[in-house]
Amino acid sequence: MTDTYPAFDISPVPVPTTDAVPPEQFRGLYGMPMFVSIPTSDLAESVDFWIRGLGFFDLFSVPDRLTHLRRWAFQDVLLVPGERAGSPPSVSVSFACVLSQIGQIANACEELRPGCTSGPHVKPWNSLELEIVTPENARVIVTAARPYDPNSVEAEHLRGMGIDGPGD
Repeated sequence: MTDTYPAFDISPVPVPTTDAVPPEQFRGLYGMPMFVSIPTSDLAESVDFWIRGLGFFDLFSVPDRLTHLRRWAFQDVLLVPGERAGSPPSVSVSFACVLSQIGQIANACEELRPGCTSGPHVKPWNSLELEIVTPENARVIVTAARPYDPNSVEAEHLRGMGIDGPGD
């Protein structure tokens, strides 16, 4: 018996298709179930990168104290004054996107900070992922689910882990 069940109706992430349309930026207020706080030595530079490169918007700011950024519902980041990490940490934070956004995000980030992206790479769990190192030296992964192909290597990998895809 399993305690898991489909709950896709509470997620803003669309069904993975080659032409999936991303949801609108979410401007509603809610109790945040999860967020990441990232220290930055240059709040203005960081806000600009996250907005123009990663597609976030400034939900609200407290001058010289913090900027609350958001993309989709439940994709919240607080940029706060602090020391920039000396190098990117091994830990990363991931944000969902749709396939058509991977290239757009890569181009926008590279325009702002040449050499800051790696990938995109197809992953065994059937996603396409792009790694970005932000001005704060945070490792951000943008990940897009790929349409499920029951005959793919990725589908075989998932089945090997006990995860059935649609129609399996």
